[in-house]
Amino acid sequence: MILFTGITEAMGSVRRMASRGEDALLEIETALPLDDVKAGDSISVNGACLTVTAISGRAFTVDVSAETLAKTTLRNLQPGRQVNLEKALRLSDRLGGHIVLGHVDGTGKIIEKTPRSGSLLFGFAISPELARYVVVKGSITVDGISLTVNRCEKDRFYVNVIPHTAAGTTLGIKKGGDDVNIETDIIARYIEKLASGSNRGDAVPPEEGAKEGISLEMLSRSGFIK
Repeated sequence: MILFTGITEAMGSVRRMASRGEDALLEIETALPLDDVKAGDSISVNGACLTVTAISGRAFTVDVSAETLAKTTLRNLQPGRQVNLEKALRLSDRLGGHIVLGHVDGTGKIIEKTPRSGSLLFGFAISPELARYVVVKGSITVDGISLTVNRCEKDRFYVNVIPHTAAGTTLGIKKGGDDVNIETDIIARYIEKLASGSNRGDAVPPEEGAKEGISLEMLSRSGFIK
């Protein structure tokens, strides 16, 4: 399994974005050390896990599938745009943020960016399908950055971004109205499926999950109690 922590290691600059049929080729130049990266390794680019296909000096190339282009903001990248980068987690690394898979669930839009006591208060609008996995004090990934949710409202949430994070990521550059990639906490999805008692692979609507809920019988059947 490939994991990230949501701690951006460096930003990169898009050198080339070229169509390859329905897919795309993306070349990124960065100050991120690449001496321990080889073709086949994974790098998170704005929160999307991509496979490195080539390395040349301080730049690397990845292929972006049509599926990723459709579900992320990567389709809007142009030469010169900045992106957040994180190499895949190693077992010896600290888990500085939270468990991030690099599987973008959808996109959101910046609705507020307000300076507050040296930090930045961000508000994001998201779809109802994503909003149900967002809770106060829970973790969420925005453009690959692990953040803590301060406040939730219907179809929107708010986070506080400290100056260090703003300076080292694209959140310091982005403005109101810009789109961002969102990955919700995978633990919330597992809990939802467990609570529903469903064996379906996809997310289960709450009204269906509520038919069974968590019970001693369900926990026993799932192997949590004997």
